[in-house]
Amino acid sequence: QVQLVESGGGLVQAGGSLRLSCAASGTIFSMNAMGWYRQAPGKQRELVATMATGGTTNYADAVKGRFTISRDFAKKTVYLQMNTLKPEDTAVYYCNLKQPIGEIWGQGTQVFVSS
Repeated sequence: QVQLVESGGGLVQAGGSLRLSCAASGTIFSMNAMGWYRQAPGKQRELVATMATGGTTNYADAVKGRFTISRDFAKKTVYLQMNTLKPEDTAVYYCNLKQPIGEIWGQGTQVFVSS
């Protein structure tokens, strides 16, 4: 059974940086996509960034130029480097793994950006 374990959230001032990590345990399909979504209070969960096995990335417009997604395929880990953080980036960030048999979510990690 695959599980996703996230780390790296916390409190940061506007303009600061954080790095999120998400490691998958267990066996995963070679073809997959891992990435990050976020959910702010009172809002729907939204895409932040994803990276497929072949390296194709997808970013939300709101984070382009500020966030960078990367993966260590050997470690089955995905990272999200978040720079120039804004108060509107405050949310619970969820790791996501999409495979041919379905998708799995992490438990979420809180990011709070103070103004």
